[in-house]
Amino acid sequence: MTALDFIGFYDPVTRLRDIEWDVCALSREIHDNNGLCFVPTKVSPNLGDHDMLFVLGRYGSRKLINSKEFIEWLKTGKNCKLKVSVCTGALLFGAAGFLKGKKATTHRKAFEELSKFCSVVDRRIVDEGDVITARGVTSSIDLGLYICLWTLSLFKSWDYCCSSFSIYCFLCFLQGCYYRLFALRFLNKSDTG
Repeated sequence: MTALDFIGFYDPVTRLRDIEWDVCALSREIHDNNGLCFVPTKVSPNLGDHDMLFVLGRYGSRKLINSKEFIEWLKTGKNCKLKVSVCTGALLFGAAGFLKGKKATTHRKAFEELSKFCSVVDRRIVDEGDVITARGVTSSIDLGLYICLWTLSLFKSWDYCCSSFSIYCFLCFLQGCYYRLFALRFLNKSDTG
């Protein structure tokens, strides 16, 4: 795994209130490609007990798509309300059947492999309702911020088209100022009557 795939998403999303997290894996330790160790809170749980499933990429994703044990475990999350991936985690979603009839994105070097499972879109984030995919590594930060906004229902149906300017605006908007999010949500609700 690539640590930034995880941390970029995890940091903003875990700052939301009233969200409980489990870091799940099939083993008692997970190591990134540089040896950094993560310890999951649950080993081999039924993923369907969660509302959201987040799967990250790694160099080993291409091997995992052929791992019956891993894909069967991933399929236990088919009824999660929201399935989210970054980088080549989309390949794993494809192998589990979560991308049938959908559009998705992944790291550019894996576009061809992803095309076996779905229609590939060259964007940083692709929102298909119950499945949201993000491109490679640093897009996990954008994805974490997007999920914060999605969770707060600010832009639930917003067509996320990410330019450098819009990324900069979101980073400035969200950087350490979560009170603004709640204020905007309140103002948005009062505007709609």
